[in-house]
Amino acid sequence: MFSFQESFLFTLWTALCAVYEESALHRLLAAAGRWCSAQIDGSRVLGVLCREGAAARAWAGSRTCRVLNGLANLPGALLHRLYRALKRPFDESYFANLAFSMGDETAIAESWLIVLLWSIPFERWNNAYSLLGFGALLMLFYAGSMRRYETFRLDVAAVGPYAVGMFAAAVLGVVLSAYPSLSARFLMYHTVCLLCVLVTVSAVRTASDLKRLAAGGSAAVLISSLYAVYQRIQGVEVNASYVDLDVNAGMPGRVESFFDNPNTFAQVLILLLPVVLGLFLCTKRPLLRLAAAFTFAVGTAALGMTYSRASWVGIACAMAVAVFLWRPRLIPLFLAGCLLAVPLLPQSILNRILTITNTNDTSTSGRIPLYEAALAVIGQSPVTGAGLGTAAVQKFIKDNNLYHARAPFVHAHNIYLEVWIEAGALGIVSFVGAMLLNIKNAARAVRHCGDSAARTLTCAAASALCGIMVAGLADYPWNYPRVMSIFWFVFALCIAGTKLCRREGEAK
Repeated sequence: MFSFQESFLFTLWTALCAVYEESALHRLLAAAGRWCSAQIDGSRVLGVLCREGAAARAWAGSRTCRVLNGLANLPGALLHRLYRALKRPFDESYFANLAFSMGDETAIAESWLIVLLWSIPFERWNNAYSLLGFGALLMLFYAGSMRRYETFRLDVAAVGPYAVGMFAAAVLGVVLSAYPSLSARFLMYHTVCLLCVLVTVSAVRTASDLKRLAAGGSAAVLISSLYAVYQRIQGVEVNASYVDLDVNAGMPGRVESFFDNPNTFAQVLILLLPVVLGLFLCTKRPLLRLAAAFTFAVGTAALGMTYSRASWVGIACAMAVAVFLWRPRLIPLFLAGCLLAVPLLPQSILNRILTITNTNDTSTSGRIPLYEAALAVIGQSPVTGAGLGTAAVQKFIKDNNLYHARAPFVHAHNIYLEVWIEAGALGIVSFVGAMLLNIKNAARAVRHCGDSAARTLTCAAASALCGIMVAGLADYPWNYPRVMSIFWFVFALCIAGTKLCRREGEAK
């Protein structure tokens, strides 16, 4: 049987690594890396940013957290009482034991579910699928909790105060909406995301669970990216609504895979490509590592084919943060690699990059009226916003004559502005707080954790969040509810990885 370790490429790679280890370049880069690590450890600015805030410290012991935790686990507690009352019949039942065993492996079920949900073509997609899928996962979790309630509960405390505040802001966004009937259906999308976060954070108990979920996300990347490559081979018609044909003359059509819009597909890749890379770095099985490497390569190529400039900036930021968290001493080598890679980029991509700051590009200049309209909404209703969902915002802007460009107002093309005008002041504060708290906790945990799969995947998830937050300065990733659920899945993956890193650090 063929063994990769016995191949010529592996032998050549081993020889090159040995030469590099003894080279002056390695010693120079290692010294530069040690200097970077020393600056990070002694930085007062980073010390303040990484410090846990008062709200986060008080959350786990607060009455609000205890009440919400009790409510979330009430079905599990009732089922556990039923199990104790009828222990013998349940223990002797084949189907009951099957349900208990399946419940114990909720993370495995979720890994298969996300592959299914994120690979359905847009024309066959229904947002109810996500609600049914994650609702079924919650029921499965309760089945596992029925027998093992003491150790198998929903972990509301780990979700954090700001993420809970974000959902509360979504509920208030419907109640206080200028158009409640338009906002009501958008609450379902936020409910799906809440279920996703709660189940994911609670179901992950080991590094193997974390790797399974990463593998599920990686499989979705592989399937969607291969289809994007197929689209490119078949030929994609240039869509004038996606690109300024005068400024981007000669640029090929933009692939969109299963997600109806090239920017949306690119945002999916920003969120999941770092996770694929993390899986490649932490897996020990040669075939799985080869599959992860292939998936990352195909996904990166697909991201290039989207010609999404904000997403390119976002993925660059994500990769930089990943190196910063995973191996700070590799920062100089990473920067050198980025510079060397620029001349190797296809000419169409280089030309597209050069249009980022070109105000003659209508896709760039067209954002200014969108931002002005969003700021006008904030000026009129800074506390409550217009109401949850893009539909309520669109009607509010139309009724108050706040937008004056020719292209229709779809959303603010900025995640921070859009969250504010939909969910009000509580929404934007909770959203930014949730992202910062999660990334800060991850950064602190990986700095005090030894090499492990949990550490690597936590770095990957945190870097993906950083990347999408940067891309969100020029776009609104939540415009498609399916992408919104992927966003919160990666958010939950980061929390789950942080929990495992802390556990490993405490076990030393």
